[in-house]
Amino acid sequence: MKIKVMEPSAEMFGSKKRIRSFVISFLLLSFFWGPPVMGQHRIGVTFRPGISFATTEVYNADISWGWGFEGTVSYRLLPHIAAYAGWGWNTFSADVSFAGNDVHLQESGYAMGFRFIHSLGHELPFDYFLRGALIISHLEIENKEGDNVAESGYGAGFQVEAGLSFEVGEQWYLIPGFKYQTLSREIAFEGVRYPVDLNYLSFGVNVCRTF
Repeated sequence: MKIKVMEPSAEMFGSKKRIRSFVISFLLLSFFWGPPVMGQHRIGVTFRPGISFATTEVYNADISWGWGFEGTVSYRLLPHIAAYAGWGWNTFSADVSFAGNDVHLQESGYAMGFRFIHSLGHELPFDYFLRGALIISHLEIENKEGDNVAESGYGAGFQVEAGLSFEVGEQWYLIPGFKYQTLSREIAFEGVRYPVDLNYLSFGVNVCRTF
């Protein structure tokens, strides 16, 4: 008995491509249109206090750890994706800098970006989240008396954050996370412009209320 071997044909390959396209489309739709997290509420208000650690020197000045906060408002566009915008402020201290001794470097400005949050499974009591944003911020230097002695104009940077989301009450969430933020500006001091790169890692806990 002879076994007839079928030669591959264009129709067979076309069918495989259609099946593969269907499977990929189904997986993508399941991923983005799955069961919503953080309830059915679309609006979220978040307050994030945190501590920060600079990852580089600031124009040869070794700045210490800092602290700050950020407030944002988000709107859920899809079950797992929300757009957010807000304002934040951080301060760091330096014993020695080009603007004097015992100064405080402050960074403040606006953030606009997107947040992705998804369940890790019904058996786990938390979700995971990722977010990234464009920031429009500026830098200021204050002396130990609290006077502003130098500053930069506003410019663009970015921030990214990852962490976990815990539901702690009806429409209330605690969301601890690590955030990395970077901003490069020039600070004018006594007629000289100094290039400053402020890069830092921040740990904070987002307190979120949904509506």
